[in-house]
Amino acid sequence: MKNKKGINNRSFFFLISFLFLTSFLSIKTLKKIETQDIRIYGSELFSQNDVIKNSSLNFPIRLIFVETHLLEKELKQNLSLKNVSVSRELFPFGLKVHINSRIPIAYGERILNDEKILGFIDKDGIFINKQNVEVKNLNKLTIQVFGWEEKFKKILSEIFIAIENYELEIVKITFSSDGFLTVEEKDLKTIFLGFKPNLINYQLRIINNLKDEFKKKSFSKKIDNVDLTNPDKPKIKVFKP
Repeated sequence: MKNKKGINNRSFFFLISFLFLTSFLSIKTLKKIETQDIRIYGSELFSQNDVIKNSSLNFPIRLIFVETHLLEKELKQNLSLKNVSVSRELFPFGLKVHINSRIPIAYGERILNDEKILGFIDKDGIFINKQNVEVKNLNKLTIQVFGWEEKFKKILSEIFIAIENYELEIVKITFSSDGFLTVEEKDLKTIFLGFKPNLINYQLRIINNLKDEFKKKSFSKKIDNVDLTNPDKPKIKVFKP
C-alpha cells in the first residue's frame, strides 16, 4: 500500500510539474516580441530596427505568430543578404536572427524608375544597396558595373569567375539600355560582346587567348577596341599613327 501510495504521489507531482511547465511555455509563446528581444548575429551593420523596418510583420508581435520563413525571405531580399536564418527562442525570450552578408567585389550602378542608384555587386552578380555594405569590405575594388539588371546576374557571375581563373584585368562592365554588353580590359581596351549571353564563356576564353598572344608581341598598346560580337570572327581595331 505504501509503495502504491508513493507511486501515486510521484505521478501526481510529475503531472502537476508537467501542467505547470506547459502553462509557463504557453504564456511565454504568447508574450509579444519587443525591439530589445531581437538578437542579431553575424553582422554589426544591421540593427533591431532594420529587422522591423524591412519586415511586413507588425511589431510588437506575439512570439507564436512570428512567421520565421516569411521574415527570412523579406530580410534576405530587402537587405541584400546572402543568407539569413530566424528562430524563435524561449530562453532567452525573443528572436535570434543570424545574418550572412554579401561581400562586394565591384562598384555598381542601376537605373530604377528613371533614377540612378549607386551600390555594389557581389561575385554572384547580385546588386547590393550601398547602405547594406560594411565599410571594411570596400577595400581594393577595381571593377565598375553600369546598367545592372536582375537578368544580367548570371553573365556578371561568369565574368567574375573568368577574372579569377584567367589573367584578365577587366575594369569596367557596361550594359546599355537595350542589353548590349561592353567590357573594358586594361590591355585590350574596349571589347564589344553584344547581345548573346549564351556566348559569354566562349568570348571570355577568346579574350584570354588574345591577351596572351598580344602580350608576347607587345602589341596591346596599339589596340583601340576588339569586336567579339561574332566570336568566330574577331575584329581588332588599332590606333593609326
